[in-house]
Amino acid sequence: MANVTVIGAQWGDEGKGKIVDWLASRADVVVRFQGGHNAGHTLVIDGKTYKLSLLPSGIVSGTLSVIGNGVVLDPWALRDEVAKVEGQGVSITDENLAIADNCPLILPLHRDLDGLRETAAGKGKIGTTGRGIGPAYEDKVGRRAIRVCDLAHLESLDAQLDRLCAHHDALRAGFGQPPVDRAALLEEMREIAPFVLRFAQPVWKRLKKVRRAGAKILFEGAQGVLLDVDHGTYPFVTSSNTVSGTAASGSGLGPNSTGYVLGIVKAYTTRVGSGPFPTELDDAVGQRLGERGHEFGTVTGRKRRVGWFDAVLVRQSCAISGVTGIALTKIDVLDGLEKVAICTGYRLHGKVYDYLPSHAADQAACEPIYEEMDGWHESTAGARSYAALPANAIKYIQRIQELIECPVALVSTSPERDDTILMRDPFVD
Repeated sequence: MANVTVIGAQWGDEGKGKIVDWLASRADVVVRFQGGHNAGHTLVIDGKTYKLSLLPSGIVSGTLSVIGNGVVLDPWALRDEVAKVEGQGVSITDENLAIADNCPLILPLHRDLDGLRETAAGKGKIGTTGRGIGPAYEDKVGRRAIRVCDLAHLESLDAQLDRLCAHHDALRAGFGQPPVDRAALLEEMREIAPFVLRFAQPVWKRLKKVRRAGAKILFEGAQGVLLDVDHGTYPFVTSSNTVSGTAASGSGLGPNSTGYVLGIVKAYTTRVGSGPFPTELDDAVGQRLGERGHEFGTVTGRKRRVGWFDAVLVRQSCAISGVTGIALTKIDVLDGLEKVAICTGYRLHGKVYDYLPSHAADQAACEPIYEEMDGWHESTAGARSYAALPANAIKYIQRIQELIECPVALVSTSPERDDTILMRDPFVD
């Protein structure tokens, strides 16, 4: 039996939460390996909706859930999320939730800096969630981070705080802000420490043990490949690597552990925030897709930009991230359209491209080349077998497979967990 790594193969918001939850019911462990509480996963189980940001999606089904070292952790946001989910009847203990003790923390000073930068950037803003994710990753690679394990040693933190505050105080001064209040920061960490430390452990060791025992491990990514800090539409990206390879480094297990790579792909394309979007629709069709798909960010509530399916970008994501098969979500949103279109290439300065160029100006100037297909009037909503899909919907799925050069493993036909068509089993294949 294979382990499975789940990633988004577009700009995030592809419906990973439902797919991960569906797979988690068949897994023994679910591991979040990058990102922070800027991610948002919505699960609908038996008509009940759960909105998760930091907690791995497996927590709702009672599966052992791990927050790996590749995540940046806001402990106060985690406490609020745990309280909310427990209020919905989910039990969360140190038996079903583990946090890497070497996981970097998002502190109030990171949120401050994020907000100050975005406000000052004006038209040049990137469109972050303002939750301190980027500044926390900067401190991690700058070797200034406070980590989960440091919460057990707050009395000997002076040297680390010296490095951290020297950096942030200089930046704050440039924005006309006072220095970091170290005493207040220490008090906030002292107050939150008992909550976080009860879940803290060397998760690499626990994962090694369960893997040797034959456990099926599901690695859960956040955002999408097109937001990867190296491979995405830079600089309009997140601050971590979102590709499948990060599952190894962000969990503490080696690259031979990550198994089948399942790329989650929406049957059309959406994006939140700034940045290039070749297939964006500013017409009645785009409005219809956005309304039918309820395209608002789980975390921010921001309206998502909507466009036709971009096979060029998904093919690129699948190649970069070594995707084995895709899960196609929200195909029911396309029900009732007379025509559907797929982007098969770009025109840029008179030349045809079969990939998205790296430079932001070139990306913004790319004009999509479309292939049009007949739509379908029958409903796909709630279908649980391939044979139950309309003929034109099947043709659409088959054409997507051909263009992205990757097979479809699952098709999701509603937000409900069981409205899923299994074509290839990731845990077996």
